[in-house]
Amino acid sequence: MKIIRKASAAWTGGLKDGKGAISTQSGALDKYPYGFASRFEGVAGTNPEELLGASHAGCFTMAMSLILQEAGYTAERMDTDAEVTLEQVEGGFAIAAVKLTLRASIPNIEDRLFHELAAKAKANCPISKALNAQITLDAELA
Repeated sequence: MKIIRKASAAWTGGLKDGKGAISTQSGALDKYPYGFASRFEGVAGTNPEELLGASHAGCFTMAMSLILQEAGYTAERMDTDAEVTLEQVEGGFAIAAVKLTLRASIPNIEDRLFHELAAKAKANCPISKALNAQITLDAELA
């Protein structure tokens, strides 16, 4: 099976004075604005790193749900945050790291098994596999 999802970005102007808009095939984002200020200066608006973090958090949490199910568990709730680090490196910028933080309530699971399954989800999530960055995980049961 092969699934293709599409997103697009449009840009006008220079780097610092330009303006961009991001759209997704689903319509969840429809010409949503982004720009230099929202990426590098803390101004309100989205940016590629934030969107990557949302994708990674969502992907990892779904992978964790599958891995839990395969092991005979169902989470009451899982909340995942993704902190994406963008660093200036020689020749420009790079995603240097992603820190995933999982807080979960899973009945009857032992802590050791929970951490083992979370590590498996981190390693096998398709977004994790796509990134050439250090990906860390901080998982904790509620």
